[in-house]
Amino acid sequence: MKWQGREESANVEDRRGRIIRAGGVGISGLGLVVAVIYMLMGGNPLDLLQMTQQQPARYEEFQGNYQETPEEMQLRKFSAVVLRETEHVWHDVFAKTGRRYEEPTLTIYSGNVQSECGVASAGFGPFYCPLDKRIYLDLNFYNEMRHKFNAPGDFAMAYVIAHEVGHHVQNLLGILGEFHSLRSRVSQEEFNAYSVKLELQADYLAGVFAHYIQNKNLLDQGDFEEAMTAASAVGDDTIQKKTQGYIIPESFTHGTSKQRMGWFRKGFEVGDLSQGDTFR
Repeated sequence: MKWQGREESANVEDRRGRIIRAGGVGISGLGLVVAVIYMLMGGNPLDLLQMTQQQPARYEEFQGNYQETPEEMQLRKFSAVVLRETEHVWHDVFAKTGRRYEEPTLTIYSGNVQSECGVASAGFGPFYCPLDKRIYLDLNFYNEMRHKFNAPGDFAMAYVIAHEVGHHVQNLLGILGEFHSLRSRVSQEEFNAYSVKLELQADYLAGVFAHYIQNKNLLDQGDFEEAMTAASAVGDDTIQKKTQGYIIPESFTHGTSKQRMGWFRKGFEVGDLSQGDTFR
């Protein structure tokens, strides 16, 4: 992706170097694999955060400022540029439908973080909290993408941010609220099926973002393939085969690799909201 020298979003908050103490009940002991297994066994990703709301938590700064490495600085700047590009895209898309787009905040953190949805650790991976309209990201997840998920490349990283922004778009459109209202009205298996539809729609919206980026001539050769590789790597079937050796379709919460790639591709080809109703 051609991002060097482009405008960075002003909606980036850096919380690295902070630690949660006193009264926080969180999931900081959960590693990435444990969190993934929880979700694949039927758990809703936000449940892990909501579990932490039993007690309040507060921040205490480490002494001194966080010292980022040159690689981290590049990743931070890249993330800020990608977020800015999503702002351009969704302001445009919303305006075409007579709506107003409200920009989310990207919170970069290390270790663990307090959101309005609760406390989460870096091992939880990137997530969107609808209660505070923030995307939470530990930059080390980009290394996880490269080494654990075999999904390298800058546009694989852009896909991650665009997917979480997709959840923000769902929140603004009222889709996320309707989804969470189903929790007490349907069985766990039915709720998992709705969760898959929700995640596939976020993949579609990430594809819409990529469509606009392509039209601005910001994609390098191979960028689309990088995003498709990332979408495939985080399919429920692929992760279950890798972590437990077999798949349990009724426990899927994000969709298969084929589904995730398919909906991302469709958003990329269509480039608007008209064909992104995965719930039908």
